[in-house]
Amino acid sequence: MARELKNRIVSIPLHKAATVLLFLCAVPTFSQAPQPAASTDGPPPATSATITLDRALAVVNRQVILQSDLEDEMQLSVLDPTTNGNANDTKQQALDRLISRTLIQQQIQQENIPAAVPTSAQIAARLKEIRTDLPACVRADCASDAGWTEFLARHELSPERVDKYLRTRLEILSFIELRFRQGIRITPEEVETYYRQTLLPQYPAGQTPPPLQQVSARIEEILLQQRVNALFDTWLSNLRSQGQIQVLDSTLERASADDGASKE
Repeated sequence: MARELKNRIVSIPLHKAATVLLFLCAVPTFSQAPQPAASTDGPPPATSATITLDRALAVVNRQVILQSDLEDEMQLSVLDPTTNGNANDTKQQALDRLISRTLIQQQIQQENIPAAVPTSAQIAARLKEIRTDLPACVRADCASDAGWTEFLARHELSPERVDKYLRTRLEILSFIELRFRQGIRITPEEVETYYRQTLLPQYPAGQTPPPLQQVSARIEEILLQQRVNALFDTWLSNLRSQGQIQVLDSTLERASADDGASKE
C-alpha cells in the first residue's frame, strides 16, 4: 500500500485563477561582483560579473513557485518511481507535480491534521527501496555504496537533499492515509468477486491458483488502495478547481492547457 501510494501526484488540467498582482510576476535579481579600480596605465582590466537569477513561474493560492523550485523538482525526479528519470519528463509535468504538492501541503496546514513525522527507520527503509528496486538505480548498482555515491554525483544530488525528499513524501503519504483510509470497509463479497473475476483469470490453464483464504488479506489491501486512490483523485481535482492557480510563464500555461484538453 505504502509503495503504490507514494508520490501519487496525478496530472490534472490547470485552471486559471484571478489576476495576480504585478509584483508577483517574474522579476530577475542580479548580484554583481565588485569591479577593480580603474587604472590609467595599460589596457583596461578584465571584468567579471556573477549573476544570480530566479523568477516566479506560478502562484498557488498566493504561494509562489520559483524557477529554482522547478529545477529542483526535475533534478529529484530521477528518484520518483512514476518518472524514473524519464528523459521525456517535461517542465510542464514537473510544474504540474509542484502545483499538486503545494495544494496538498496547504490543505494539510488548513485541516490541521497532525501528519506523523517519519522516523529514521522509515526513511532508511524507503531509501533502501529506491537503491534496490528503482530501475535507474538497479542499472547504476546503487545497492553498493560506490554505485550510490556515483549515482548521486552524476545527478548532482546530495544525501541531505535525498533525505529531505523522502521526508516530505512520507509526510504527505501519512496525511493521505489518515485523511482517506479511515471509514473504508471492504466486504467479504467484494474480496470474493475480485478473486474470481480478476485474480483467477490471470493464472494459465494447468496452473493451480492459491485458495481464496490464502490471498484474501492481500486482495482486501488492493481494494482498499483502489478506494483510497479514487477518493484522493477526486479530492485533488476539487482542490485544483476551487483554488487560485496562475501560471505566469505563458509557454508552461499553454502546454498544460493543451495536455489537459487532450485528456478530456
